[in-house]
Amino acid sequence: MSAAPTPEAEWLNPHDLRRVCDFLYRHTGMVFGESKRYYIERRLRDRIAITRTSGFAAYFDLLRADSREREQLINAFTVNETYFYREEHQLACLSRSLLPDLAAARMPGDKIRIWSAPCSTGEEAYSIAIWLLENWRMVDAYNVEIVGTDIDTIALDAAHDGLYGERSLSRLTPAVRDAYFEPEVNRHRRIIRDLKDSVSFTQANLVDEGTLGGLGTFDVIFCRNLLIYFDDESRLRTAENLFNRLNPGGYLCLGHTESMSRISDRFLVRRFEDAIVYQRTGPDA
Repeated sequence: MSAAPTPEAEWLNPHDLRRVCDFLYRHTGMVFGESKRYYIERRLRDRIAITRTSGFAAYFDLLRADSREREQLINAFTVNETYFYREEHQLACLSRSLLPDLAAARMPGDKIRIWSAPCSTGEEAYSIAIWLLENWRMVDAYNVEIVGTDIDTIALDAAHDGLYGERSLSRLTPAVRDAYFEPEVNRHRRIIRDLKDSVSFTQANLVDEGTLGGLGTFDVIFCRNLLIYFDDESRLRTAENLFNRLNPGGYLCLGHTESMSRISDRFLVRRFEDAIVYQRTGPDA
């Protein structure tokens, strides 16, 4: 005789599981389903305990009524796995190919805007700043503005704080650590103030055009390892939003397992020595 299902296994019925998955999809573009049941239930249980609601029904009522709790649940489901100099070949492409190409049409002192989305806990955006200071000799000739955005407000708080452990720093040389981080305390190092002030962070949702308009447009966008969590509809919506935020002739960098060619035909595939990137076409490109 087989064992009876445990109460925990039956805690979230199929209808309620679908309600949660639909909620997450509408607000983040990420696709969840039965295969992620344990992952979903564990995070829901944590939020129910923290909010002291009586169960799923009461919690879901709270979720629909309280924007702050919606934000906290979204935070619980986002993935913030990153480290400094991740996918370094794209940073090399930025300094050796993309920025020289863009700068050729600019005057010294002109603004060049770079967007890191999602920026996670800050390593992605700060990596761009450090890399350019170390590897692009023209960095001081232009007004380079770096903006990091994420849907996860907890991750953004960490980015503002700029405190990182050994795993995040593992790809950086001792010389780079010493140049851009304060001395180590309890196996963590904090970004120096000058570098922290050179990068701005704000909340934005890549599948929601309404949260992006205030950001303006950019010359280079790094959007890496996000589209793998989306379905076709969310990918297409995000591609349109990214296209609209790029200046004509601007460049989009995706993760190494992602391809814009399978999502949208609005970008021109550009193959540089260090990386494949995607360029916004248009009459002014």
